[in-house]
Amino acid sequence: MSSKTVKVKVNDNVKEFPENTLLLNIAAEYQSEYGNDIILAFVNNKLMELFKPIVEDCTIRFVTTAEDAGHKTYIRGMILVLLKAFYAEFGGENIEKVSVEYSLGNSLYFDYEGKVPLTEERIKAVKERMHEIVRKDLPFIKRSIDTDDAIELFSKYGMHDKEKLFRYRRTSKTNIYNLDGFEDYFYGYMPPSTGMLKYFDLQLYEEGFVLILPSMKKPTIVEPFVPRKKLYITLRESNEWAKMMEVDNVGALNDLIAQGKFNELVLVQEALQEKKISEIADAIKKEKDKRFIMIAGPSSSGKTTFSHRLTIQLRAHGLKPYPIAVDNYFVEREKTPRDENGNFNFESLHAIDLEQFNKDMADLMNGKTVELPVFNFITGRREYKGNYVNIGKDGILVIEGIHGLNDELSYSLPRERKFKIYISALTQLNIDEHNRIPTTDGRLLRRMVRDARTRGASAQTTISMWPSVRRGEEEYIFPFQEEADIMFNSALIYELAVLKVYAEPLLFGVDRNSEEYVEAKRLLKFLDYFIGAPADAVPNNSILKEFVGGSCFKV
Repeated sequence: MSSKTVKVKVNDNVKEFPENTLLLNIAAEYQSEYGNDIILAFVNNKLMELFKPIVEDCTIRFVTTAEDAGHKTYIRGMILVLLKAFYAEFGGENIEKVSVEYSLGNSLYFDYEGKVPLTEERIKAVKERMHEIVRKDLPFIKRSIDTDDAIELFSKYGMHDKEKLFRYRRTSKTNIYNLDGFEDYFYGYMPPSTGMLKYFDLQLYEEGFVLILPSMKKPTIVEPFVPRKKLYITLRESNEWAKMMEVDNVGALNDLIAQGKFNELVLVQEALQEKKISEIADAIKKEKDKRFIMIAGPSSSGKTTFSHRLTIQLRAHGLKPYPIAVDNYFVEREKTPRDENGNFNFESLHAIDLEQFNKDMADLMNGKTVELPVFNFITGRREYKGNYVNIGKDGILVIEGIHGLNDELSYSLPRERKFKIYISALTQLNIDEHNRIPTTDGRLLRRMVRDARTRGASAQTTISMWPSVRRGEEEYIFPFQEEADIMFNSALIYELAVLKVYAEPLLFGVDRNSEEYVEAKRLLKFLDYFIGAPADAVPNNSILKEFVGGSCFKV
């Protein structure tokens, strides 16, 4: 141990530690001051793993499992623990592929292909091996190797998605994590050791199994798994289509772009979405008593473009639809509810003038002529500009807004007259078999590009307000998604290659000394996996055009 010391500032207190003291050891001195496990640290505003040493005077802010970066690190650690236990139980020679596919609430769904059948007994055995790994408090050991050696290593381990992915890596070095002899690559940081990964469950579900994890709000509590059948079916269908097209991971997408097949992929994907929208219109037509099409979904799902395209399909099916944007019924700005920080809470149901909305919708249903408002987002006022509407006895209202699935929004309208549609960008593309792309990343990039284009907002501004948007979704949207009659996946398998071209310059503009820089850096690293592609091939009625510009709709 060096005789030199460095000054470390934590929570406004300054202490001296020997040079090269591990962050893990410093964290142990402060752990009692935190309500949850410390898992990472910001050192002079740079995010670092706890097995790193300190070599100079610094300011440290510890990150717990109750924060976004810490929660993601906990999940990555749990995935590696699961894979280590799974390969030990099943035998690597018997496994063709075990892959994390998508999230279902606070659970991750895994697919498995191999010679040994997936049974209740074997899943219980894997779970017990995981607990044993946690009890041993094994370290996650990080090593850097040549990218060419990493490709050879992944080929040897049968991790062919990674092998394909790394052929497009520009960096000469790759970081590999080793857990008691089991090696893998992960996009993002790891915990220092397995001892803190105590909270999880494992069970069979449908054709695979789920790893059940604590939420960020309650990082020490594992809630019982709640099946989300409609969401699972929608995700499964999208994944099967991606596999059928042989483009279910980033490496495969890069292959198509490099081979000059991007335009064909765009046209096929867009045709598939149009087919799905037509099927939804057909289902609505068969439900002859439905007068209110309620469309809801989280931010940047493409609700506006979808509602326009559905309206066109309904007309093509001989119906008489009229689109309604719930956002035009926002209350006056000064009446908007505020959140716990005193900021306007535009995601709240009570940011909507529920009384006026219900009166207008009921009057339209009863054949009356109604003057519909337009909300002026600059002045914060509703305006009436002579937009009189009468939908007649055969008309259908296509109502789009984040609260569409919540019957409290449309309390005066009969439930049996509503047809509910949940729309979200449920990314069917994964980085590789063990690194999934969270759907929120795709939506954040969409939002960032649109905010810059339509509002002149910086990426830093979009990143700063994103946690508030996410909290609103958790409270007001996700609890109602299973009430939908139909779910629509608005994610386009090619879109991240296009968004990269628009998002990268915005992310490079984020101030390096800002709180948002760490997230910007993470997203830049994420986009580095993709070959960029131009938007020229994207049709002007595409959902993607709502974000990058050039849409034929008023969005």
